[in-house]
Amino acid sequence: MPYTRRIVCLANSRKESGRCVAGLEIVESGLKGWIRPVSGREKGELSLDERRYENGQDVQLLDIIDIRFVEPRPHGCQVENHLIDDTEHWQLVGRFESGNLVAGASRMGPLWLDVSSSYGGSNDRIPVVDADYLDHSLKLVQPEALRIWVGKGYRKRQVRAVFQLGKVQYNLGVTDTKIEARYLAMKDGEYDYSAKAVTCISLGEPFKEYRYKLVASIVDLP
Repeated sequence: MPYTRRIVCLANSRKESGRCVAGLEIVESGLKGWIRPVSGREKGELSLDERRYENGQDVQLLDIIDIRFVEPRPHGCQVENHLIDDTEHWQLVGRFESGNLVAGASRMGPLWLDVSSSYGGSNDRIPVVDADYLDHSLKLVQPEALRIWVGKGYRKRQVRAVFQLGKVQYNLGVTDTKIEARYLAMKDGEYDYSAKAVTCISLGEPFKEYRYKLVASIVDLP
């Protein structure tokens, strides 16, 4: 039977030709587990039509949303996936205060397993054979000394987040579209991120035998 869940949106990030949306479920007692709404496409990405409200506006970070689902649709370690009812518009209920996220954000590593680094990255990927034994694929963290790097990647310019969790250093790709747009418009270099923030970290789809750790959003704190 279809069911409705209420979430606070903590990611609306780039994925294939669409977006990856994810958030924490809101229940009477507070914030519960993660939910990642997915489509019926092979990789689950959402089109604008599937994720926008009845007035045509796209979902924004910190929106409180009611979403109608058809069934759970886990995929490997992405156990948080739920198949949307694409005949129903999402309903905007209100806005969430970012400061209320701090209590649930980790300040320590590891990010799942810190076992592999890509060219230009640091602790930014996990072999699929190891990742798919994990029981979750989303984390909320409060990084230390967050910096944003923009420059030439493997094939083209890209944006990456450089930070620490405890004593562990990370350098992860950024799929937050607003952060990407802001820093791609700047000169190549590394910039201090001046605001205190929490970040949503997601394990992405398998790519060449790895699942990559991605910064799906950066949410500024008050």
